Amino acid sequence: MTMTVAIAGLGAIGLPLARALDLGVDGLSLMAVSARDQTKAKAKLAGFRNPPRLVELDELAHADIVVEAVPAAMFERAVLPAIDAGKTVVVLSAGALLPRTHLMRRAVAAGARIVVPTGALLGLDAVRAAAEGPVESVTMETRKPPNGLAGAPHLVKNNISVDGLTEPLLVFDGNALEAAAGFPANVNVAAALALAGIGPVRTKVKIWADPGIDRNIHTISVEADAARFSMKIENVPSDENPRTGRLVALSVLACLRGLVSPLKVGS
Repeated sequence: MTMTVAIAGLGAIGLPLARALDLGVDGLSLMAVSARDQTKAKAKLAGFRNPPRLVELDELAHADIVVEAVPAAMFERAVLPAIDAGKTVVVLSAGALLPRTHLMRRAVAAGARIVVPTGALLGLDAVRAAAEGPVESVTMETRKPPNGLAGAPHLVKNNISVDGLTEPLLVFDGNALEAAAGFPANVNVAAALALAGIGPVRTKVKIWADPGIDRNIHTISVEADAARFSMKIENVPSDENPRTGRLVALSVLACLRGLVSPLKVGS
């Protein structure tokens, strides 16, 4: 059986994903997309073999699976219709999900499913497994080129400049809930880690603006009864949006394959 897919957003994540689906993925069919600028969206879709319909956000809920890849400010508009329609919703703005626990209740009531893919992170299977038992601590340190953090609300609010840096600057030290609010376009990885593990308040996060790197680097450390482990990943930033790694769109594609594949590897 083929499941239909709709994508909210045609940016650094949504467009590569749409292109991959257009080329053909067994069990999946790209049905519709939505974008703020429909003129630009039409141009982006012009070369597709089977161009999807360009629709409003609420119309995406006609698909079996809705992928949310929009700015955090548009999050609820993108996901609520699909949740209320009882569909599977793949959420990229995990940071926007953290303070909206009511969405989980609505998903239960409607029979919907909210899926958060691994995104630019790694090792979430291990974190989820460890969290089935006692966990002492989960920490994440993120280092990004300064232009990947410029304009973040936390920097603006605290008058922190990342222009002209010659050495790394620690711009945030707190928990995942605070990080998601202060860096909504940057640390969805921290939110995904918190959801997989011990929650957004206990998950500790440090964010560095580092002029000496050209990749987004995330290091996770976990202290648990079952295991002690650390992981590091260096993601190449997207050409379209330096706040997003190229790996994210590929992760969503892998997640979608897992929803329809007869074989699923990992928890």
